[in-house]
Amino acid sequence: MVATLVVGSAALAVGCSADSEPRDELMLTDSPVAAAPAISPPAAATPAGTVLAAAGTPTAMTVDTGNRLLAVAVDTPAVLLYDLAAPTAAPRSVPLPGPAEDLRLAAPGGPLLATAAGQLVRIALPAGASTSTAVGGAPVSATPFDDDTLVAVRDRREVAVVGADAVRRVITGSMFSADRVLSTGDHAVVLDRLRNAVFELDVPGGAVRAGLRAGEGSTNATTDRYGRVLVVDTRGGALLAFSVDPLLLRQRYPVAGAPFGIAYDPTRDLAWVTLTAKNEVVGYQMAGGEPRERHRFPTVGQPNSVTVDPGDGRVFVASASGEGIQVITP
Repeated sequence: MVATLVVGSAALAVGCSADSEPRDELMLTDSPVAAAPAISPPAAATPAGTVLAAAGTPTAMTVDTGNRLLAVAVDTPAVLLYDLAAPTAAPRSVPLPGPAEDLRLAAPGGPLLATAAGQLVRIALPAGASTSTAVGGAPVSATPFDDDTLVAVRDRREVAVVGADAVRRVITGSMFSADRVLSTGDHAVVLDRLRNAVFELDVPGGAVRAGLRAGEGSTNATTDRYGRVLVVDTRGGALLAFSVDPLLLRQRYPVAGAPFGIAYDPTRDLAWVTLTAKNEVVGYQMAGGEPRERHRFPTVGQPNSVTVDPGDGRVFVASASGEGIQVITP
């Protein structure tokens, strides 16, 4: 398999020529539809590792290395907290006001950030006590940035800058849908599934900067230890790597099987990507000039979510079709 290495500059939002109407350079169609995970086929192999039962259908996961916990959002709705030292033990359940499709940690040790039912929910760890801040709209993703929390609000096409107990301001412009917001430390970006693009955010200035097309239908993203944003192009079958400041597409690596979930292990420099059309998870080494496949495992059906424990390298894959949570030791 050959990677395509790309160095691109930030695209203008709108372009035109002398004999054509103005058009959006980031759009692939005038009637955009967000990409979705492929429907998994019947299992062709036994899932690797062990499988834990889950009370509800998992929608997102993350690992807290500070408290050695696996946090799993389920549609009941709640967040289940599993002890990584004894993952088969019954988890503690923290209720949510609605289902959460993304989970992040504000820092190792917590709090855990969830977005649901118009609210940013902060869950203290390990105790599980929660507090909520009203955001409004349909918030779907949150990430810490400086002393604030950035919240992607899908239906309002905005990113809310949330302080300790209230929204301080909102960032709007250029986006058709705000689906995933990420921080690389000094910089922040947002993934727009409808416009199929990533945009750099000017958080202090409250503005959306220039954007770049993100494949043919990107869905999820994470960051790596090099300050890059790793994006899965589900519709186009690729793993994309963007640098920030300036925003540049550095790599496009073909990935067959409808990649969807993504997680990154900074200790081993592995990007773990789920393939919902194959019921597989693949680990790619990201240190070189192109990704290199290091691991491939059969998974539970409909493996929409994945996370990794940087401490021991265990990979957790959650089924969106009721088959539980898979624990793999590479």
